[in-house]
Amino acid sequence: QVQLEESGGGLVRPGGSLRLSCVASGIIFRLAGMTWYRQAPGKERELVATIGSGGSTDYADSVKDRFTISRDNAKNTVYLQMNSLKPEDTAVYYCNARISSTISYWGKGTLVIVSS
Repeated sequence: QVQLEESGGGLVRPGGSLRLSCVASGIIFRLAGMTWYRQAPGKERELVATIGSGGSTDYADSVKDRFTISRDNAKNTVYLQMNSLKPEDTAVYYCNARISSTISYWGKGTLVIVSS
């Protein structure tokens, strides 16, 4: 059974930082492409950052130079370090594991609220 469990969300003030984690089980983690998505209230889900099995990364323009995605294959974990947070970063953040072009799995999400 595949499980992706996100953690690390919470309430933070503008300019603050959070680190999200996503622990995967039931997949060969080192072979999976891992992606963080987010969905703000009333908006569509959007890609935030992605990291390939080989470690290559890509980011949405809105988070470049503020967010960093990384992975620890020994711990089956992908991270999202979020710095200089803005109110517009408020969203539910989801972890996605892509196994092939047609197979991917989702976590249940973790809520991030950026507010003073």
